[in-house]
Amino acid sequence: MNASNQTVGGPGGSGGAPWQDPSLSPIVEIRGLAKQFGEVTAVDGVDLEIYPGELFSILGGSGSGKTTLLRMLAGFEAPSAGRILIDGVDMTDVPPYERPVNMMFQSYALFPHMSVAQNVAYGLRKEGVPAADIRRRVGEMLDMVKLGRLANRKPRQLSGGESQRVALARALVKRPKLLLLDEPLAALDKKLREHTQFELMNLQDELGITFIVVTHDQEEAMTLSTRIVVMNDGRFEQVGTPGEIYEYPRNRFVAEFIGKVNLLAGHVKAVVGERVEVECEEAGGTLAARVERSAALPVGHACWLAVRPEKIFISKEAPAGEGLAALRGVVEDLGYYGNLSLYRVRLQSGKILQVSGQNRMRTARKTVEWDDEVWVSWQEPSAILLDE
Repeated sequence: MNASNQTVGGPGGSGGAPWQDPSLSPIVEIRGLAKQFGEVTAVDGVDLEIYPGELFSILGGSGSGKTTLLRMLAGFEAPSAGRILIDGVDMTDVPPYERPVNMMFQSYALFPHMSVAQNVAYGLRKEGVPAADIRRRVGEMLDMVKLGRLANRKPRQLSGGESQRVALARALVKRPKLLLLDEPLAALDKKLREHTQFELMNLQDELGITFIVVTHDQEEAMTLSTRIVVMNDGRFEQVGTPGEIYEYPRNRFVAEFIGKVNLLAGHVKAVVGERVEVECEEAGGTLAARVERSAALPVGHACWLAVRPEKIFISKEAPAGEGLAALRGVVEDLGYYGNLSLYRVRLQSGKILQVSGQNRMRTARKTVEWDDEVWVSWQEPSAILLDE
C-alpha cells in the first residue's frame, strides 16, 4: 500500500510532529514513483512525504527496493515513472550534482591518499569555495564529529567508527538540504553500532538537516527514526513512527518483519463494541482483542491474533483477573540472555508461543525450567487483530 493511503499519527503517534502540522510543507515529495529493470519491478508506484528535520528510515529486506528508491532520490537512477520534488522543486530529471542532496555510501569511499581534513574538504574545493572558508568549515565539522585531533591522519590509520564519522563529515560539510545514508552503520561491530546510533541522532538534531537512512536492520530503524517506511516487493507496507509500526502493524508482513511476534489463526466469532472475539483452534477456544470500532472485522471473517512475546506473562500458577487470555502449556525450550529469558511454550494444540521475561531479580536460579507445566497469559488490549 502506498504511503499516501496510510494513516499516520494514530495510536502511539507523537503530537506536534512535523508530519502532523498542516502549515508545514514536506521537503521531499514522491509521487507515483516507479522503477523497472527489464521485467523486474524494483519500485512500484509509491507515494511519500518527508518533512524538514526528520530522521526518516527506509526499512526492508534484500530485494525490497529500498536502495533503488534511495538512488532515485540521489539522482543515480532515473525513474521509469513518477516524480520527485525536493523543497518544492521537481528534481526528477535533474542530475545528481545539481541536487541539494548529498549521499553517504555504505563503503564510506574515503580517498586513501588524502588526510582526514582533505577528505572532508574535497567537495568544497571542487565547488571553488575560498580556502579560508574551507579551513573554517572543515574545522567546525571535524570538531562536531569529534575528530579534530585526527585531522592529519590517513584513512588507513582510522578505526571503523572514525572512518564512518569522516564520511559523515564530508557529506555534511556542504550543508545539503537532504542527506541520504545507505546502510551507514553496517560496517561497525554491534557495540560500536549501538553507540554510533546515538551520535548520529544527536548530530542530526544539532544540524537540523533532514536525514533519510536505508537499512535492513529493524532495531537500527526503531532506534534512529522519527518515522519509518517498511518496504516489501517495491511497495510500501506501512509508514509510521517506530511506536506505530511496532505496536499497531497494519498487516501480517509488518507484524512479522518488525521484532518477534506470535500469530494465532482464527475467525471472528462476535463483535461487541470495541471487543472482538476470535474463535481460535490453535488456542483451544475463544480469544479476544480490543480495537477501534472502525477496525472491527465482520463475524466469520478469517483473521490473525498477534501477540508480542514481551506482552505475555508466564507462571506456574493459574492467573486471575478480568480481560485476561490464559492458556496452558509446557516449556519446550528456554534461552537465557542475561537481561531476559526467552521461553518457547507448546500449547495443548501443539502451537508454539514465544514468551520473553525480564530478569529483574539478581539470581542464578530460574523460576521456570524446561518441561515445566505453565500458564501463559496476556491482557486483551495487548493482542493485535490482523485481517491479512
